[in-house]
Amino acid sequence: MKQISILGCGWLGLPLAKSLLKKGFSINGSTTSVEKIAVLEKAGISAFQINLFEDRIEGNLDLFLSNSDVLIIDIPPKLRGDSKENFVAKIQNIIPFIEKSSVEKVIFVSSTSVYADDNSIITEETKPNPDTESGKQLLEAEQLLQSNKNFQTTIVRFGGLIGEERHPIKFLAGRKNIENPEGPINLIHQRDCIGIIEAILKHPETSGQNDKSSEVFNAVAPFHPTRKGYYTQKAIELNLPLPEFEESKPSIGKTILSDKVASVLNYEFKKKTL
Repeated sequence: MKQISILGCGWLGLPLAKSLLKKGFSINGSTTSVEKIAVLEKAGISAFQINLFEDRIEGNLDLFLSNSDVLIIDIPPKLRGDSKENFVAKIQNIIPFIEKSSVEKVIFVSSTSVYADDNSIITEETKPNPDTESGKQLLEAEQLLQSNKNFQTTIVRFGGLIGEERHPIKFLAGRKNIENPEGPINLIHQRDCIGIIEAILKHPETSGQNDKSSEVFNAVAPFHPTRKGYYTQKAIELNLPLPEFEESKPSIGKTILSDKVASVLNYEFKKKTL
């Protein structure tokens, strides 16, 4: 039985852990909250309270990584509002612990925000050029992990995350002057996030079974209607106030292609429309 450590058992990490448990993996999972320890343990996860800071780590990271073959890092940057952080420093702090552990493979959950909104079609061959602070820090964190030869790294760049209880229309409903009405959406359902990570774990070229040092996958559903068309329709379906868009300015955006997920991982999206 392979053991996996999941750093960040939140909206995606916890259901991922539960799915991997059903497939016979042993899971170490981390949370920043002492209250959530019981939730993880009830699910059958070996729970650890670990808090990462720019200058220190609180919690037993050595024990969390002990005997694990794979580490999945799913901790997004906290850069909204007044809570700004140096996310890169936090990733830098954990690398020495990975180096001295049994971990051979790292899967880093990143974002398509590493690509610029320049109305282009994006593949994994597109050079990242982030125009947000979050995208810039994620890209630098990716590069830190990819450049380390002590373990193999796979980067998964997810689009906007949605699920049964999480959808951007709930935030956009009734809002006015929303920009980029003609920009394409780039979303992915939680089920496919889990499915793609599991496909990476199974595939020989991305599972640590060869000498390939790094791999990158874009992960976005093959469904790209305009923001205005999609969110208006979703508001109607859910009986929510219609969003209103700013039509006077040119729209900017990008179209993320995930063809490599299909060609390399043989993965077929479960949620092709959203």
